[in-house]
Amino acid sequence: MLYKFKSKATGDLIMLEPHGRRVLRAIGKSPDPKGILTVAEQPAAQAALEAAIALEDAARAAVAANPDADAVDADGDTVTLRQRAKPFLDMLRRCQAAEADIVWGV
Repeated sequence: MLYKFKSKATGDLIMLEPHGRRVLRAIGKSPDPKGILTVAEQPAAQAALEAAIALEDAARAAVAANPDADAVDADGDTVTLRQRAKPFLDMLRRCQAAEADIVWGV
């Protein structure tokens, strides 16, 4: 399955299911096949996603400080949440400025 995030203010953003689910959970939304992120919810979603990114960055820094540790996270993914979430954060910022909702699965 793919998550296809849409908004009137931006182009579509497509994410593979595990990555879209991870972003949705980070912003406090249920990873349902259909949903909406209203303009009113977007500032809190942005803050939550940025906090999740900071938490993962700190965990990765702790792992990097341990020379015996593996640089791959629990999911086996070497791509960071920061990298995966950047397009979504960009979409959030543009939608907030344009006062446009973000929907998926519709």
